[in-house]
Amino acid sequence: MASKSFEAKENQKEYWGSKLNQRLSFLTERGFEPGKIAKDTIVRKFRAKMRETESRLKTIALKAKKVEEMARIKAEKAAAPKQEKGKKKKEVGKTTEKSKRQQKKSKKQASKSKE
Repeated sequence: MASKSFEAKENQKEYWGSKLNQRLSFLTERGFEPGKIAKDTIVRKFRAKMRETESRLKTIALKAKKVEEMARIKAEKAAAPKQEKGKKKKEVGKTTEKSKRQQKKSKKQASKSKE
């Protein structure tokens, strides 16, 4: 599993950068042309690793920024005074109406009692 820490990725970036520099110096000592050096598979691999590590570092930084932002928002919510919800008051003058089911039931009972 890949490391998710910023420090570990920084170390990886330095590692791949040093490997790339070693390879480039080796190829220039051998007398390769810049076009040939750019097409070298090992150089391309090291550059790809560098790009991948850079991308991961950016992602880690964005995630850390988002965590800080969420913590700030949470602190603001905690500091804000809470508004208490008022209890619903019962209306005194209003009579409760029966539901249709209750109306049918009482009507049915009334018809049975007549018989």
